[in-house]
Amino acid sequence: MNAILIALIVLAAGGTAYVLIRGIITMAQGKDISGVQSNKYMASRVALQGLTILLVILLFALGGRGLSGG
Repeated sequence: MNAILIALIVLAAGGTAYVLIRGIITMAQGKDISGVQSNKYMASRVALQGLTILLVILLFALGGRGLSGG
């Protein structure tokens, strides 16, 4: 179960990085005058970051180990 969660965390984090880079490229090109596309990228990034954080919390909760490691 932990391996599946770790794989999902890596995928979600990778998706976050991809959307972040796409948003930066879009902003740097200056083609999105109204900002609609940039807002969509930002909303997607925030959603993926939230998903990543929830998966990490779930991994810790199911792991049964606290920060003490014991």
